[in-house]
Amino acid sequence: MRSDEIRDAGRMAGTVLGGGVGLIEDLHMAIARRSFGASGTRRGSTQVTHDRIAGSVYGIVAGVSRVMPRLAASVAAAGVAPTASPLEATPAGNAAVGALNGMWGDRLTAVGSALALDMAVRHGHADLRLTAEAVGQAFPAATGRLVVFVHGLCETDDSWRPSVRKQRATGALDFGQQLAVDAGSTPVYLRYNSGLHVSDNGAALGRVLDELVAAWPVPVREFALVGHSMGGLVVRSACHQAAQRGASWIEQVAHVVCLGTPHLGAPLEQGTNALSWALDRVPETRGLARVLNARSVGVKDLRYGSLVEDDWKDVDIDEFLTDRCNEVPFLPHATYSFIGVTVTRDRHHPLGLLVGDLLVQFASASGQGRRRQIPFEIDHGHHLGGLNHFDLLSHPDVYAQLRRWLVPD
Repeated sequence: MRSDEIRDAGRMAGTVLGGGVGLIEDLHMAIARRSFGASGTRRGSTQVTHDRIAGSVYGIVAGVSRVMPRLAASVAAAGVAPTASPLEATPAGNAAVGALNGMWGDRLTAVGSALALDMAVRHGHADLRLTAEAVGQAFPAATGRLVVFVHGLCETDDSWRPSVRKQRATGALDFGQQLAVDAGSTPVYLRYNSGLHVSDNGAALGRVLDELVAAWPVPVREFALVGHSMGGLVVRSACHQAAQRGASWIEQVAHVVCLGTPHLGAPLEQGTNALSWALDRVPETRGLARVLNARSVGVKDLRYGSLVEDDWKDVDIDEFLTDRCNEVPFLPHATYSFIGVTVTRDRHHPLGLLVGDLLVQFASASGQGRRRQIPFEIDHGHHLGGLNHFDLLSHPDVYAQLRRWLVPD
């Protein structure tokens, strides 16, 4: 890790520990107030003394909890060489940063943390500068057909690359590399801060594609954009926003493929929203509600599949189960497709209907809801049974369907 990453990790650890002490204090004080009230004791010297002593003790403990990790991190950072590799340089470190950004990336960005990610094309476990020289060196065999892979919540560009062990055990594939062989396309992998709003990441993806196409070594004839989970929402948002501003690359988009994307929302986020709302109604559990509500705005966008700023601007993002999502049209010249999976072979099985792929129900992945419907054509949707949400990243059956859609006859 670099020294700035160590220091910012210490700051974050201190914030989390201090917040934990604050949670305990809120619970203690709420119980004490209820107890004093139940006993019929008027607010007098006893309660005032209790509150002052308890507040002082919790203040000291919270302060120490915040400061100690920062001091330890500063000491550790002082011994790090200036040439130290960043945390993301290793697959494990990259995964950790991706998960951290998914859960709290909006806060990391707000404070300018070194751990906050930017939208970037990735090459060789590093962000690629989008200059003609750098892109030409990174893609010496570039073709005019691009397949851009956009990961989901808490994931990274490495999520598309199965381990050797998984390849041997399940026949897992790197979709991008396999399409390069079968279709003569060039795979491009992106990484982004999945804790930001989907609409913000959509705008950032559009800007990255502006620069990538301008720097690409050969003329770009055709695009395919493949998004897993949240990545499908980011891709749809990017296409919509780019079309509105007349981006130069938009006419080259031929395919948009969404893999397990919660177009109509994800039940886990909806359940968390309902739980935090209920906890906030009771003084003793209000602190727990604040902890749950500290999850990133990116996570909250998954509640109903938010794509544009108007879905969340000027509203209480923690309001109780309210779908404010606007309809976002498809690009008229591109083919939009989806693959949804269920843990049961039969998607109509009660368990399959309830849990879907464990994170996204098939109705949401296919965009077919009671109130909202996403206009996928019947020939451009596909169900696979007996798989889970993360199998969509590398399973050979998923690739077989991708190949049917993306490889020319």
